[in-house]
Amino acid sequence: MIEAANRLQTVEEYYFSKKLREVNLLIASGKPVINLGIGSPDMQPPKKVLSAISASFENPIAHKYQSYQGLPELRDAISRFYKAHFSVNLSPSTEILPLMGSKEGIMHISMAYLNEGDEVLIPNPGYPTYQSVTKLVGAKGVLYELDEGNNWMPDFRALEKLDLSKVKLMWVNYPHMPTGAKPSKIVFEELVAFGKRHNILIVNDNPYSFILNDSPKSILSVEGAKDVCLELNSLSKTFNMAGWRVGMVMGASAHINNILKVKSNMDSGMFYGIQKGAIEALKCSNMWFATLNNVYQERRNLVWQLADALNCTYDKDASGLFVWAKLPAYLKSEEFIDLVLKENHIFITPGTIFGTKGEGYIRFSLCASTEVLEEAIARVK
Repeated sequence: MIEAANRLQTVEEYYFSKKLREVNLLIASGKPVINLGIGSPDMQPPKKVLSAISASFENPIAHKYQSYQGLPELRDAISRFYKAHFSVNLSPSTEILPLMGSKEGIMHISMAYLNEGDEVLIPNPGYPTYQSVTKLVGAKGVLYELDEGNNWMPDFRALEKLDLSKVKLMWVNYPHMPTGAKPSKIVFEELVAFGKRHNILIVNDNPYSFILNDSPKSILSVEGAKDVCLELNSLSKTFNMAGWRVGMVMGASAHINNILKVKSNMDSGMFYGIQKGAIEALKCSNMWFATLNNVYQERRNLVWQLADALNCTYDKDASGLFVWAKLPAYLKSEEFIDLVLKENHIFITPGTIFGTKGEGYIRFSLCASTEVLEEAIARVK
């Protein structure tokens, strides 16, 4: 038997990869399971995006290898998008790198900056991939706790008490997933100052900034942020293009060049047609965001009703593609979602997959139609 690499002993199969097999078995056995666990947008991208990819097929260069740095016009579109929506100036030629999804960027950034034994500040609760990728590259994750009492923001007093001598990178994710907490400019300014004091690269993962959020923010809007910050973003949630795998990383040219050294050895460029579609998406007017959020607002109202029926509490000021709900004090997250799956055939994500600070919470996805959500409410009631 040929043994797997030692690094695989540090990580487990992704939770949703395992749990969805269980859900699919229930469906195959005739159980009408409603999936409110996954944040995979169920609506269509803008029509002009679909038209752009269709039209691209006839272009003579469409099926050739593409640039590792993406089409110049795609980088121009990203630059204009950031200027228009975040008031951030970015050089299309040196400060932007398109990615095949922002999840790819987490690995690329980690490989570009982390040596074995380096330490990484990781939010708890937070996106599980930060932890797993840190382990895969041989670095050590240092969890920093977020809690409801501080609106899920970093506790800088607690951070300053840590031994930061080996910390090289810090993951932040605002608007926050899974809680939906929105950042203030002050929090971003404190993060930039913290990174500069301790020579730590701060990476803000920012794919939820336009979902049920009236004031999108970028950490790169803070003066001097490019010295110590990178930002990841994605078209997956904002434009219903999750399967297209289009993301981007932005920051100072030196950082972008380091990431490019990794990326250029791992793929051969993004498909031309997908890039053309992404360009059209980034040109969308504010009417697109208003229409999208009208749908999500209606769905969120129904999810709040579902949470009420399950005796949960939640923050109505939160943003994003999910509702983060607190269970009654005596209930455990995984036991609760297994019970709801068994009795009501509804799959909800347990907060514990995002870290120990997620115990006592569950997460509902808004990626289901109003008809499906009404059915879920009826099953619980």
